[in-house]
Amino acid sequence: MKIDIGAIALLASMVVPFTGTTAFLLPTMQHTNQMSTLSKASYNSFSLAPLCAAADEDEEEKKENPYADPNYPDLEFVNYDDPEYQVDQGVGNEFFDADSTEAQVEAMREERRMRNDEFQFETYYQDVLRNGAEFKGEWTVFQTSTFLPETNGKAEFPKLKKLGEPFKVYSKGERIEVKGDGDAEFRLENARLLHTERLFVDSSSDSGSVSDDIKAVQEEIVNAQYAPHEMKSGDFRGQQGNMCVGNGFTIATATSLKDGQPAGEGPYGEYRTELGVQNEELRFRVKLEYAVRKVEKDSMEMPPLHLKTMTLCREAEGMWPRAENYKSAIESLTDRVFFGPAGANGGLYDPPPVGSEEQAGQYMLLDLEGGASLLVPYKMDQDPMVHEDMGWVTSFDWSPGPIRFQVDRKINGGSGILGLRTLELSEVQAADADTYRPKDGGANMRQ
Repeated sequence: MKIDIGAIALLASMVVPFTGTTAFLLPTMQHTNQMSTLSKASYNSFSLAPLCAAADEDEEEKKENPYADPNYPDLEFVNYDDPEYQVDQGVGNEFFDADSTEAQVEAMREERRMRNDEFQFETYYQDVLRNGAEFKGEWTVFQTSTFLPETNGKAEFPKLKKLGEPFKVYSKGERIEVKGDGDAEFRLENARLLHTERLFVDSSSDSGSVSDDIKAVQEEIVNAQYAPHEMKSGDFRGQQGNMCVGNGFTIATATSLKDGQPAGEGPYGEYRTELGVQNEELRFRVKLEYAVRKVEKDSMEMPPLHLKTMTLCREAEGMWPRAENYKSAIESLTDRVFFGPAGANGGLYDPPPVGSEEQAGQYMLLDLEGGASLLVPYKMDQDPMVHEDMGWVTSFDWSPGPIRFQVDRKINGGSGILGLRTLELSEVQAADADTYRPKDGGANMRQ
């Protein structure tokens, strides 16, 4: 109803002064803006009674919502405990399908894994294989007594027997492209790495000084595969046992014990792995060959792997170690860093955990020429009921210069023995190694 303006003055003069409480007319500070709005609305309608009623109704509404913010009274309160509540994803039936969501998440994870595969592949080729450069090295082979005829099938702590004098080997890594079935789905899908190694034959030396048996062993060691034949980026995942980190690297390959076994699952009849440190033009690799003993293969479902041979590869890029004419300052140190006093100073810089006392008894710690130390298991159980939780570790400690490196190759136990748990690298100034030596009693690195 519209009221005449002239009635305003008359109505105002007839109002008796109010002597009661003025609480609702004098709002509290936090409701100032709200009450001012209400007052303006009342004045436009010229009714005091509706003002009081509206204020009472507003107070009741506020009491019904104890979570409302007094500074922002118009915000919507969402009760997430309400069983009828559903997230607003738009209009219509647009809720995500659980199966498709998991598939999308897995696709994202796979893409990240592929990117890491590519990084590992290219880093290994660039840093370890030095972009296809040729390395010249002196190899020394040791054979364990476990597989010698005189052991009569007894499994005992092995002795290492040196097989002849060191011999020279050329080593090189080559990157190739193979023909794919169609358009590559990712960048390195058709890229492969080939490891080639060949025995150096010195025509000027007396070939009669090396027996035919030793020559056969040398050829066998040089031609043995310690990595996948055509190594692809997808091989640099934990379950394949290949990885590089900093100056440390490792590769591995294995042959199933029985035909028809799933790929990547043991038990294995043969197991080869390589662990090493590369520093500028110098590289020190340790090749470890494991095999199952025949007597255990015939009598056990999951026989253990025993160390068969160990090959030490001391190499320099483009020249032979201990050569007379050096091309760089670091190569002039080859005699000391490769063939100096045996053993790392004070032993392993950071001894890793090796499990129970029983499992620790299956390791040997070796001091190698060139100030290096090697911790290696000579027996690795493949039975999932034996030491599976702990797995196995091989540690190599070497100081090729001012920096001391220790690389730890930690693998799974049981049937997943080929797979890496971690590849860990420790670096410390060689001169300060004793000062900063870890005192945790042997602990895994925190990831």
